[in-house]
Amino acid sequence: MSDKRITLADVAKKAGVHVTTVSLALRNHPRLPETTRRRLQALALEMGYTPDPMLRALVSYRSKVALPRSKPTLAYVTNWTTRWGWKEVTAHPQFFSGAAAKAEELGFRLEHFWLRDEGMTHGRLSQILFSRGINGLIIASHGREMGDALQLDWRNFSAVKIDYFPHQPVLHNVTNNQCDIVRLALQKVIAAGYRRIGFVMHRGWDHAVDHLWTAGYLCEQQNLTAEECIPAHIFPDPLPVERWFNENRSDVTPDAKPFERWFKEHQPEVVISKGSFVLPQLRRMGLRIPRDVAFVDVFLEEFNGLTAGVRQNHETVGAQAVEILAGQLQHNKFGVPEIPTTTFVEGTWFDGKSCPV
Repeated sequence: MSDKRITLADVAKKAGVHVTTVSLALRNHPRLPETTRRRLQALALEMGYTPDPMLRALVSYRSKVALPRSKPTLAYVTNWTTRWGWKEVTAHPQFFSGAAAKAEELGFRLEHFWLRDEGMTHGRLSQILFSRGINGLIIASHGREMGDALQLDWRNFSAVKIDYFPHQPVLHNVTNNQCDIVRLALQKVIAAGYRRIGFVMHRGWDHAVDHLWTAGYLCEQQNLTAEECIPAHIFPDPLPVERWFNENRSDVTPDAKPFERWFKEHQPEVVISKGSFVLPQLRRMGLRIPRDVAFVDVFLEEFNGLTAGVRQNHETVGAQAVEILAGQLQHNKFGVPEIPTTTFVEGTWFDGKSCPV
């Protein structure tokens, strides 16, 4: 067998086409008919063609150092009740800032599009993006009350979703690893000697991440005895749905009486939650942290050593979404993926005086 590397020119000669046509086919470029792409891809595979990694690295380097006439645009598509309402909610502003910084680093510009703009429809947005040559989309900040399907003309776009909604179509998505964030918190407090561990979560926030908050809590409880396990306090009650389905507010707290009943019945040694959820209720009950009950914040935002908890790396979520999208665009992958993937971004633990060993 010959040691000679099969080149694009070899494949083009065999197929009777120009080398550029083979290059476009192997990059799955929509400029070529699908039948032509598949025929040339099959021929290249049969002949044993493989890309030259050194050449690919050189092309990538040249594209980075070249000075383009204008930066290509990526669309950051939101579907919130107001244009900028998502900026007032936990995590969402950081998603955007992380995405914008990574877009700038990779040579793109990020532009916000709001799906509830006057006269805007899914079809209208598809037309606007296509006419402007924008084919890369970050789908983010989609309110649950806006519906669970996004009906764009996906043939023209490559898209990556941040978080879980809308569920349809099923796209590549990037999200904080809520399940493992709770598990990390429980592992840390168990290692610190706590056994009666309570977990408090807003029902709408749990719903927003496909119940991964409660899944992580129940999973890690397997390391405790049945007597030590405390049921999670999920608020508010399931009905009426309107009380919890729209989880956009950051300042919600449990109803006082149900929370107090749960606390007195189960007597947790430590509570894992979001500070704004439970700290006002604990103060109302006259409980001191950590003297009367320890506290761990799984939405930790201050890192001064006073509060123990997990920082969710929201900026990394946004940056990863753009990085994945850039890769999809580089390989001309458009439409709804046949096998969608989920990228989980881990949290970072911080010790704090609120949960002493």
